[in-house]
Parts: sequence; structure tokens; C-alpha cells
Amino acid sequence: MLLPRRLLVVGAGSAGRMAVREMQARPEAGYLPLAFIDDDQAKIGTTIENLPVLGNRTQIPRILHEIGADEILIALPSVHGPVIRDVILMCRTEQVAFRIVPGILEIIRGDVRLEQIRPIEPEDLLGRETVEPDPGTLSAIYQGRRVLVTGAGGSIGRELARQVLELDPAELILLGRGENSLFETDLLLRETHPAITRGGRKLWELALVDLRDRNSVARLFDRYRPEVILHAAAHKHVSFLEAYPEEAILNNVITTRDVIDAAEAVRSQHFVMLSTDKAVNPESILGASKRVAERLIEDRNARSRAVRLMAVRFGNVLASRGSVVPLFTHQIRSGGPVTVSHPDATRFFMTLREAVTLVLEAGALGQGGEIFILDMGEQIRILDLARDLITLSGLRPEVDIPIKITGLRQGEKMREALVHDFEELALTRNPKISTALRAGPPPRPVEPSLSRLEFLARKADREGIRKELSELLPEARLLAARPSDAPAPVRRDEA
Repeated sequence: MLLPRRLLVVGAGSAGRMAVREMQARPEAGYLPLAFIDDDQAKIGTTIENLPVLGNRTQIPRILHEIGADEILIALPSVHGPVIRDVILMCRTEQVAFRIVPGILEIIRGDVRLEQIRPIEPEDLLGRETVEPDPGTLSAIYQGRRVLVTGAGGSIGRELARQVLELDPAELILLGRGENSLFETDLLLRETHPAITRGGRKLWELALVDLRDRNSVARLFDRYRPEVILHAAAHKHVSFLEAYPEEAILNNVITTRDVIDAAEAVRSQHFVMLSTDKAVNPESILGASKRVAERLIEDRNARSRAVRLMAVRFGNVLASRGSVVPLFTHQIRSGGPVTVSHPDATRFFMTLREAVTLVLEAGALGQGGEIFILDMGEQIRILDLARDLITLSGLRPEVDIPIKITGLRQGEKMREALVHDFEELALTRNPKISTALRAGPPPRPVEPSLSRLEFLARKADREGIRKELSELLPEARLLAARPSDAPAPVRRDEA
């Protein structure tokens, strides 16, 4: 019989107490809690759940050796990332294993179970509680509605499909132009909904359609007549779009216009487009293309109001396809180096679940014309994230895995921003979600310029595109293309 793991529990609050009670009630699970650590001076020296509280966080190394613990359980669901990082570094120094209990919202829903205790994940280091959706608000918009998701083969589109399906839509249409990615989305949904039908109807339909084919889009909308459109399809890689700005215009701007046209033709009710914080004072073609798309939504909504048109500005999505976390993980597994653009470069980060929450709630909260923004806390240094991921992999930064500073590439910023100088934030019913509202007179409409941009893009007139974007967006700071900026390797989340 295997000996139980001897645990030192860091955190004598509600999460730690519930975890200890569960372990004591189920000794067969193989956990033996020995003592608590807590930074609350009033708890030190007391007994909680029949275990002593032996000291604070700074005393972990000494207490580990005194009691003979061989693993640490981190039960700090409401603390900031730096505290968890500090504990992890101590664990690595002392060569002991570590695990974490769930977040505070999971605890509120029910007692901590041993099955919930898990290895630490990147989102545990965000330094804030992740934002959860309001099921009641979402059901009112999505339940019983025909919902269409574009870009359904991507990581965000796939998660949108999964969460919308849980809200019981009348129909869910999953649109994508990559057959393999769309096939993988279908497989994922079949794992959670193996019956694939309910009440004699299919739970979702796959639509293999290229959004750049305006006629195919119109036919699809005429067939399904979606009431809610979640527009996730877009090119998102900074370096590629610096090299191929025509693709940014055609895929991020023109298709958005065409999908809005199709939505208006069938009298859809809600349209939510995924934008990016790179659209604020854009220095990249990606950011400029998304800013034009945001402006299009604002202009069209003010002019026609046939459909409630909204956008959401994302930070960088942890673990999304093409993002920095999978890249760093691959580099770590390959033995390094881990590549970071600049030692002081910082970014806003959000989890995949938070990104989808923001999209879904925008559709529910929006009246039309808004740009929604999630409270993502403080920006995180990419270098710190790289070091954290190396440590979480059981290795030592700069010792086992080197870190290489590569330099900022064209279009990459040192820091991102969430609002323009001419925008003001306004709260919504969700205290973690705000809208960016323009203060002052509106700029000239962008839609008359779209034909010119489309013409330049179809000719692949790259300098012409940059000039037109700069004239259209006074807030943009686009530099002339640098021939040396090849599009690989791509670090979307660093850009």
C-alpha cells in the first residue's frame, strides 16, 4: 500500500479548511494534512480542523523540514498571482511538489472536493479572480434563438460553440472555412453531447463557407436566418499581417461589412464582433484593421439600427491557438530558448473562458454601438510569464532553460491600452465589464472608404493600404513596411 502524501496546507481560510475536512473524511484518497501556514498573525499558534497553524509564508522552508511534509497544497483562491508565484518558488527551492485548490467561485458553489485539487495552471498566476458569466442574463438572449458563430474552428470560436450549446439555442450554426478545424470542433462537441439531437432536431449544424465569398454568406444567412451572430472569424497574427496587409483588410474589414449586410438582410437581432486591445492607438496592421471594423460597427449602428451591432476588445487569451503560452510551452519542452520580445513588454491577459464570457455578455447587455471591455487587472510582463511557465514545468529559468530577448518587431508595442484618449469607460450591470464611449464629436464615417481599401487590397497595394489606413485613422501610428520583417516565428500574444 502506498504511503499517503504528507501535506503542508498554505492558507487556513475557508478553502483550506474545506480541503482538510475532505481529506480527513476520505483517508483512502492518500492525503495526510499535517499543518497550516497562514499570513494572518491572529491564526498563528491556533488549531484549525485539529491541525496547528505553525507560521506564515516566509517560514515555509523551515516548517517543511520540521514536520516532514513532502507536498504543499496552495489554498489561496482569492490572493494575487505574485503571492502564488512566491509560494511556487519556495516549493521549487525546497524540491517539494505543489497543487492548488479551485477558485473562490467554485468554492461558493459547493465544498471543495478532492477531485478539484489540481496542478497549478497559467491562469492561477493572473493576479486576479477570473470573471464568470451570469447564466440568467445569457439565457434570456441565447435560449431558443438561432445563433451563428463565425470562425468556429478556432479556439475562441470552438469555446463559443461549446458554451452557447449549454444555453439551449433553437439552432447553432458553426461557420468556418477550414474543414479540418471545423471537423475538430464537431468532434469536441460530440464528446459533451453524444446524442447530437434533442427533440428530433440536431443540436448544431456545420457550415463550410468562406466569408470572403459574399454570395455564399448571403445564401447561408437566407437559409438559416440567424438571430444572433458571434463574429469570431479574423486573422490575428501581427507579423503575418504586417507582411500581408491586404489579407487584414479582406479578412478583418470587408468580411465584417459583408456579414453585417447579410445580418441586416434577414433582420438579425444581435451582432457581436471580436476586436482587440491592439485597435487602441494602433501601431500594427492588425490593430488598424480591427479599429476600422470597430468604426464600421459604430457608424452602421448609428445609421440604420436594423441590428444591434457591438464589439468586444480582447486582451491576450491564455492558451488560445497561436498564443504565447503554447509557444512558450513548446519551447520549454524543446529545451529552450524561450523567446521574449523585450524585458519590459507587458500585456493584458484573460482566460479563454473569460473571453467567451465577454462575447456572450456583450450580446446580452448591448443595445447597439457599444465596445465592451473586460476588467483584466494589471498588465503582466511577458518575461515574468515566461519565467513562471518554466518554473511550473519544474525547471529553473536561465539555468535549465535559457530566455532569449529578440527585440520588438514591427507592429509590436511595449504596452497595450484598453481605451483611446477620446473614449470614456462606463459601467454595465456586470461590474467587471465596461463600455468605451466616444466623448466629443464623431469622426467622419469610415464606410465610404471601404471600397477604396478593398480595391487596394485586391491589388495587393501594400503601401497604398498603409496610407489609406493612416488617413482614415488619425490615432494610428503605422510605420512603412520593413522588408526584413519576415512573418515567422509568430508570437501573436507578444505583439
